[in-house]
Amino acid sequence: MTLPTPQPGILDISAYVPGESGAGGAARPIKLSSNEAALGASLKAIAAFRDASASLHRYPDGSATALRQAIADRYGLDATRIICGAGSDELLTLLATAYLGPDTQALMTQHAFLIFQIATRASGATPVLAPERNLATDVDALLARVTERTRMIFLANPNNPTGTYIPFEEIRRLHRGLPEHVVLVLDAAYAEFVQGNDYEAALRWATSADNVVVTSTFSKVYGLAGLRLGWAYCPPAIADVLNRIRTAFNVSGPAQAAGIAALSDQAHVAAAVAHNKRWRQWLGEQLGALGLKTTASVCNFHLVVFPMDPERDAAAAYTFLKARHIYLRPVGAYGLGYALRLTVGTEDENKAVIAALTDFMAKDRSQ
Repeated sequence: MTLPTPQPGILDISAYVPGESGAGGAARPIKLSSNEAALGASLKAIAAFRDASASLHRYPDGSATALRQAIADRYGLDATRIICGAGSDELLTLLATAYLGPDTQALMTQHAFLIFQIATRASGATPVLAPERNLATDVDALLARVTERTRMIFLANPNNPTGTYIPFEEIRRLHRGLPEHVVLVLDAAYAEFVQGNDYEAALRWATSADNVVVTSTFSKVYGLAGLRLGWAYCPPAIADVLNRIRTAFNVSGPAQAAGIAALSDQAHVAAAVAHNKRWRQWLGEQLGALGLKTTASVCNFHLVVFPMDPERDAAAAYTFLKARHIYLRPVGAYGLGYALRLTVGTEDENKAVIAALTDFMAKDRSQ
């Protein structure tokens, strides 16, 4: 008897495992494993979501017209080139479905967001990983791996889980070195947190390129992770392709309403960015004082490197913190088994995790 067989490459995929959030119990868990917004969603977005609940029996606008126009107005873009999706993950998967297939390759960096590999393999293509330099994108390494089979490059800038970014001139240099048929997909999920003078939002630059797509999300600075809402800015031809293959009504009505309201509350966004800047710096200083190294993160998280001592390595730290109902993100699946990813939380959460790590680093393991 022959059982149903999935397409080649599907069984090579390691399923994505989200950050742990803790089981039910008396203690309230401190979840710092998924890079969620410390300040939560805008009150305007919450109110819009509640109002939309009165129309749950109606199909949403399948074209997300009002949401796309709100995004266009906020960022000065052409609404006809915006595609909305159930999180940027859906859009990344649609891009892979449209432009990858058997005997093709997609490039990404060594410690890239795992969805890039999953989307590539699901399309029947082969992911090719380029080594990084100091846990940051190495443009020369990417260009050296472009072949006649290359059809797409996935690049998160800033990157998750390392938190690092490269100056935008390096992005432009990468683009100049690519054949015209290669689609450069720039994942800008954490762009709002970046305040470096050498970082430039990709959106305006992408308007003049026929093979550049920029994806973004409402999950991070806007605090709408639970609604699964993302968008992509595409060349007209690519936008047309994605509209042909995306599912009908792929963004719910309440999500669209909340997204529009979130865009209107830029005071909340400013508060979230300011909170993140303050506490990311504080966490970095406190971790350094404990002898724990971090990358130069510009996001809403730190990649924390632990000693190789089995009593104080990342696995031991994870177990210790979990016993205190504090959850960080193991990143062994990214080839970073010596580290944990720590999301910037509320003031109380940040102080709690540092207190716990202080005890962890000081504890005498010989007893």
